[in-house]
Amino acid sequence: MALVAGVDSSTQSCKVVILDAQTGELVRQGRASHPNGTEVNPSCWWEALQTAIRDAGGIDDVDAISIGGQQHGMVVLDEEGRVIRDALLWNDTRSAQEADELIAHFGAENLAARTGSVPVASFTSTKLLWLRKNEPEHAARIAAVALPHDWLTWRLAGYGPQGESKKGPVLEALATDRSDASGTGYFNPTTNEYLEDVLTYALGHVPILPRIVLPGEPAGETPTGTQLACGAGDNAAAAFGIGASEGDVVVSLGTSGTVFSVSRSSTQDKSATIAGFASASNSFLPLVCTLNAARVIDSFADLLSVSHEELGSLALEAKPGAGGIVLVPYFEGERTPNLPKATAELVGLTLANNSRHNIARAAIEGMLCGLNAGLDALVEAGVECKRIFLVGGAAANPAVQEIAAEIFGVPIVVPQPGEYVATGAARQAAQLLLRSAPAWETSTVATLTRNRAIEVINNYRTAADFAAKR
Repeated sequence: MALVAGVDSSTQSCKVVILDAQTGELVRQGRASHPNGTEVNPSCWWEALQTAIRDAGGIDDVDAISIGGQQHGMVVLDEEGRVIRDALLWNDTRSAQEADELIAHFGAENLAARTGSVPVASFTSTKLLWLRKNEPEHAARIAAVALPHDWLTWRLAGYGPQGESKKGPVLEALATDRSDASGTGYFNPTTNEYLEDVLTYALGHVPILPRIVLPGEPAGETPTGTQLACGAGDNAAAAFGIGASEGDVVVSLGTSGTVFSVSRSSTQDKSATIAGFASASNSFLPLVCTLNAARVIDSFADLLSVSHEELGSLALEAKPGAGGIVLVPYFEGERTPNLPKATAELVGLTLANNSRHNIARAAIEGMLCGLNAGLDALVEAGVECKRIFLVGGAAANPAVQEIAAEIFGVPIVVPQPGEYVATGAARQAAQLLLRSAPAWETSTVATLTRNRAIEVINNYRTAADFAAKR
């Protein structure tokens, strides 16, 4: 039995799954935590990866491994392969002004045409410009720029600073894939080329960048001979792991909330609502991302002193529309729409509707309505939506499933809870071994179809539009 390993190095933790390459059956798995914050020393990810691998029983018997990771995070290295400063993560919004500057200089339509996306504060290009303006001494030392999954693949291959690695600081050995590169703001996912003029404007010079490795091609091997696949950004890996195809939309309820679809054609949205990313299967992944998703439920469960399950039970006691209460869930600002300094609002409260069950329902409806706006944008751009895969930690809540079916108005498929980012990475590793991507089965726990709650959606749109103008 050939074994493959997949890694999900996410914002909050590192997960490792070891699967049968032919069937996708789980053999064993491991996990380790990451520190909180919007800037993190990458060494914490490397330590967590090693811990998670040990927790999974090691990879000595694994034939190939691949890493899926959080997108956009800025890992900057000097000529000796040392990390220059803590990585700025996707959810660090300090570079919102720099995103505006890049758009003003290059033009939204031009950037959308060349990169598939209009940059927001999450994108790596904006973080490099922020670094150049605010920490010029660090910017000047940059010899290479990588993303979290690129850097971890490099370290797993045995590269790194002298004295900390077997192969030394060979920066030219950095490798990435189209999906993760497409989130930098300086990569063209149609031509698979980096944009040197954007890099020069942002950083002042063109550093070494990870080479692009296509699905099925080797990215290298570990010092013990385990093959390394190209890896992927987390959303692309999740779509690959779940087996999403044309006509499928994935709604992921994790730290961030994402709505994305595998597509044969690219999108270029100059409004910046849709990011025209690449997929893990050598196609495209039009995506809408919100900063506020599962933590909205965390926050309201804490506010009402209940568990997630109890919050869901309370929500289902209320009627759709929560008695007129609407949550606009911009707790950490927002990425879509681009409102990095916005705050959340709970509106429509009266003495008659101010109850625990109405507030619980408003919390879930608000979170999902924010993502529904993303689905509407994808459909308007020509993305086909026959069904939705609902994934992520919050998707296991029956109330979230029920309300999602009402908000989205298309069949909702809830897969068996699993580590789909890590599974997608493992499927990439299997593709490297088997010369084609295996057709692993995805088990489901629920399929729901409900009429769309138009009044709820309209009330949310009105409240969100008002909040955006404040």
